[in-house]
Amino acid sequence: MEFIQQDPELAAYLAADDVIDHDHPVVREVAADLARQAADSYVYAQAAYEYVRDAVPHSHDTGDPRVTWRASDVLRQRTGICYAKSHALVALLRAEDIPAALCYQRLEGVVHGLVAVRFHGAWHRQDPRGGRYGGSVPFSLAGERLPFTPRQESSDMDYPVLYAVPHPMVLEALRKAPDRARLWKTLPTSL
Repeated sequence: MEFIQQDPELAAYLAADDVIDHDHPVVREVAADLARQAADSYVYAQAAYEYVRDAVPHSHDTGDPRVTWRASDVLRQRTGICYAKSHALVALLRAEDIPAALCYQRLEGVVHGLVAVRFHGAWHRQDPRGGRYGGSVPFSLAGERLPFTPRQESSDMDYPVLYAVPHPMVLEALRKAPDRARLWKTLPTSL
């Protein structure tokens, strides 16, 4: 699939904002801990991915009713759905000057959140969800290793756009939901 950067400037994929708040002390602390153990940016990116995949459980898997959307809150509360986990991973990557984007799929009638990281002049999608119920899909720059793929016989699809900020429909659903049960009823079904 050929990706389309929503913003042509690579600097947009390094920026901080209210959601991807990589300048927040919580994000900076996690990033610094991971960076101390990383020999280079690739090792750091892999460690950040594994941290979000493994240390931040998907709230559906654990039954956690809380809805997180800001990267620092996801890392502090250690919970979130796919979108929130993606926000956290993008923030950790950008905290160490690694360009990262948000991207999406439609799977089984619901929009699913992913991350694309830029290495060697190309974008590589990763899924910090990790698979259902704590699956451990590895970080990969050598071909996609996503746990979920669109089924050809359905209306599933990969969206090719790489977003520097969360899609407005995704962010609105997260911000308005008082708990995960109500969020499930308002998740975007397409973009």
